[in-house]
Amino acid sequence: MKSFSLLDAARLTSPNPLSLVCSRTPSGGVNLATVSWWTYMSLEPEIIGFAMKKTSYTGELVRGGSEAVLTIPGKALAKQVMQCGTASGRNRDKARDFAVELKTLPDCDIQIPVHSVVALHCALREFVDVGDHYLYICDVKQAYGDENEVPLFAWKGYAKIAGARPE
Repeated sequence: MKSFSLLDAARLTSPNPLSLVCSRTPSGGVNLATVSWWTYMSLEPEIIGFAMKKTSYTGELVRGGSEAVLTIPGKALAKQVMQCGTASGRNRDKARDFAVELKTLPDCDIQIPVHSVVALHCALREFVDVGDHYLYICDVKQAYGDENEVPLFAWKGYAKIAGARPE
């Protein structure tokens, strides 16, 4: 074996699950942020975690509003997921600019993309400093799913976004 960077290791361990963290903006809109560092942390109680750069606008929104919806986007959103991951919502409406159709979940005021495989409505429990990122630890308030959608994954260290079997 030879010495590798963590990014090189990520390329070797592909695919990595992708998600969009949906948060409410101060104007009442939705912000979408592409995140690949997330995990189920506990099933009893139901807890997930996701990591975002400390400078992330979405992180600010989650810390300020204490709720978010982590969605697993479907294949139909591959282009938009890449676009959301390369732009900040601080000065733009990514859902509008990238033509992401949104829908509402029951008992939740944060909209999500229509083509979502899973949506986890969460309440922020705490966030932890983990270097250049914060780890957001969230209680799952409600989980939703659509078995007709095909989940997206990041392949080759995020060089390609595709379903579970790359084409």
